[in-house]
Amino acid sequence: MSTESPQPTASLVGAEYEVEVGPVAHGGHCIARTPEGRVLFVRHTLPGERVVARVTEGGEDSRFLRADAVTVLDASPDRVEAPCPFSGPGKCGGCDWQHVSPGGQRRLKVAVITEQLSRLAGLTPEEAGWDGTVEPAPGDKVAKGEVPAWRTRVQYAVDAEGHAGLRKHRSHEVQPIDRCLIAAPGVSELGVEKREWPQIASVEAVAASGSHDRQVILTPRPGGRLPIVELDKPVSVMRVDEKTGGVHRVHGRPFVRERAIGRTWRVGSGGFWQVHPRAADLLVEAVMQGLMPKPGQTALDLYCGVGLFAGALAERVGEKGAVLGIESGKRAVEDARHNLEDLERVRIEHGKVEQVLPRTGITEADLIVLDPPRAGAGRQLIAHLATLGARRIAYVACDPAALARDLAYFREAGYTPRRLRAFDLFPMTHHVECVAILEPAKKGR
Repeated sequence: MSTESPQPTASLVGAEYEVEVGPVAHGGHCIARTPEGRVLFVRHTLPGERVVARVTEGGEDSRFLRADAVTVLDASPDRVEAPCPFSGPGKCGGCDWQHVSPGGQRRLKVAVITEQLSRLAGLTPEEAGWDGTVEPAPGDKVAKGEVPAWRTRVQYAVDAEGHAGLRKHRSHEVQPIDRCLIAAPGVSELGVEKREWPQIASVEAVAASGSHDRQVILTPRPGGRLPIVELDKPVSVMRVDEKTGGVHRVHGRPFVRERAIGRTWRVGSGGFWQVHPRAADLLVEAVMQGLMPKPGQTALDLYCGVGLFAGALAERVGEKGAVLGIESGKRAVEDARHNLEDLERVRIEHGKVEQVLPRTGITEADLIVLDPPRAGAGRQLIAHLATLGARRIAYVACDPAALARDLAYFREAGYTPRRLRAFDLFPMTHHVECVAILEPAKKGR
């Protein structure tokens, strides 16, 4: 019997290949192949380009390799010079499409959604009720060479010297920056990047779009002490407990106030709120247009966060209607109950949706909204929802792959998409938000 240890696989990191770039893939990269036929997932390129790709991950026995386009030999018409000096191979990993025109970015997202619907749900755009476009958010049109400043929450990493920056792609390494171009003005004006953060691992900066509330959430290094925080604008300070992961107030309000659908919303530290300043109103409008709630109806808001959709539903179903929201985050539940305390027809339950919903004893509902985390809702929950006989279901999805998988589960359960809309709420990145409206399948279909 041989006692020799297996030989380590030879790394291909640093190897370069001249390649023709194929279609875009979900995740912010395009597909190419080496001369030997090995699959390359290449960032910083575009479909149809010819580039020199340098391998960043993978070895000789890897199923695929990851790479960066380091030299562009034949450029796509959609290519532009990246406005951000920290974008490019080996630099910040926050943006995927800085090198792509705004229209080109939306076309890439259209291609990804189309491919995911086809591969995972077996649906054409027409069968999904989708017009094949990704809609820009109102107000995001900017002059050539500029970038929409949309991100109202930015998570900065801090390097060993105490400099704030953003992580490189698929890396813990920090790229120091002096400004993030996609950060909303309320974040940039804090000046997080201009000061040092000794003994701090990360700084999350939050700038509410519905008020002047500003907040930083500090995560100390193990055993680290908080510095005295002096930023360029008044700010509340929160601290993440290294043992429990809980967030505790240091000074100022433990929440920010957002504004949407004519109401003010309290959002505590760690609570979910859409990061694009116009996303909340835009998504509520799309969901309500699709569901068409009527007075007296019953509705469910699953993964309800701080109660945004529950509040919109409650306004429309009126005093004779009823809305149940379910949310797993304890602080978010407290915020939702506070935000909707004037609406007696709303009840908010705390816990995981798949566990709480069966315990409620609810056997029917007229309308359902679900806005699950990136992984999606899953077959088991969707099968349960189908038994409630909802007239329409609105599914809000931040990941087209999860959306497509769940649309396939809905079809198994007897629901088909009536309409699908896609919104470019994350410019310069590969992310895209979708709203699907489903209804019971017609007999014989």
